[in-house]
Amino acid sequence: MASNNLLWLKLDNAAKLYPAVKTKNWSNVFRLSITLNEKIDPNVLQSALNVTIRRFPSIAMKLCKGFFWYYLESAEAPKVIPDKPYPCSKMTPHDLRKCAFRVLYYEKRIAVEFFHSLTDGNGGLIFLKTLAAEYLAQKNNIEISFEKGVFDRTEKPLKSELEDSFLKYDGITSSPRDDVKAYQIHGTKELNDFRSIITGIVHLDDALKISKKYGVSLTTFLVSVMIYSIQQIQDKEIRSKKRQKPVKVLIPVNLRNYFKSDTLRNFVLCISPGIDANMGDYDFDEIIHIVHHQMKLQLTEKQMRAKITANVRTEKNKFLKILPLFVKNIGMKIAFSLVGEKTTSITMSNLGAVTIPDAMADYVKRFDFTLGVQYTGSNNCGILSVSYTNLPLPTT
Repeated sequence: MASNNLLWLKLDNAAKLYPAVKTKNWSNVFRLSITLNEKIDPNVLQSALNVTIRRFPSIAMKLCKGFFWYYLESAEAPKVIPDKPYPCSKMTPHDLRKCAFRVLYYEKRIAVEFFHSLTDGNGGLIFLKTLAAEYLAQKNNIEISFEKGVFDRTEKPLKSELEDSFLKYDGITSSPRDDVKAYQIHGTKELNDFRSIITGIVHLDDALKISKKYGVSLTTFLVSVMIYSIQQIQDKEIRSKKRQKPVKVLIPVNLRNYFKSDTLRNFVLCISPGIDANMGDYDFDEIIHIVHHQMKLQLTEKQMRAKITANVRTEKNKFLKILPLFVKNIGMKIAFSLVGEKTTSITMSNLGAVTIPDAMADYVKRFDFTLGVQYTGSNNCGILSVSYTNLPLPTT
């Protein structure tokens, strides 16, 4: 439900899973951050957040529990807080009941961490860029144009920004779900659930040059490198090819590239290209050829609509609708633990090219995108790229 004074929203189709399967030790949180060339003033950041949040009512939300479903209700802007040693730390039920996102700062960095029921990477990036633009405008008394994902903070939200676009594009035919188990990366668990984050920076022009040499997109190239690397790990762990499992990478796809939508809520579905490792050895050229054609086949409007339809049909099931929330939660947790992430080896989420208005360029040093750990595994990978016509290559 939406009005000029938004009170509550039903969870979108993708968002319903996340609160149902969260545990004491896990909640689906992702992080986007921007690093500036000047130290962050927390007072100005709080002021900027108080202004920005009014433009994003679907993000200024807390998670509430109903009898049949979870739902979102309007929340006040949270207090900005110093960054923590553990990025993407779990949001407790108490945290989510207050506000389902947090804004953090450290030295020159502004970070926003979102519970995934609020939005996806696309919506999160728009929010972060708009918050950073408001911060820079207040701090440095500059004018920043409303373009390249920076919204006018004085503008009223569009009704279309609040819609559940999955329901809008529900189709006739649904696609079957993949239930083939994939190889899972095993490693030595850190003490006290310590989590290591590895950040790599490469020059975009160099990466594009290599992918162009293979005649594929940058995402296809990076996914192929990941599959090749994981297969090398499996070869060392499981010598017998007959006992090896498929190596597949889960890729979230921004459906706004296939269907007209202004929504700032979740509008993403996944594909999972990969190789059947027990069929034999694959060299890198073979993997990149396979991944390229699998992605071409899966990334079509009709295939995406069929995936949407499969998910929406489950939500519309009359029997499931009348089940109490605690029963739904038990069912979703069992299904997710049995299948869930076990059909893929790792997630690679590529937000693509990040652009900003020219007036911001002199103040911005870098962007980062971090996914929280998986439900059962500890490996995830977030990617974004920034054009160096706007930003300098980071030196640290």
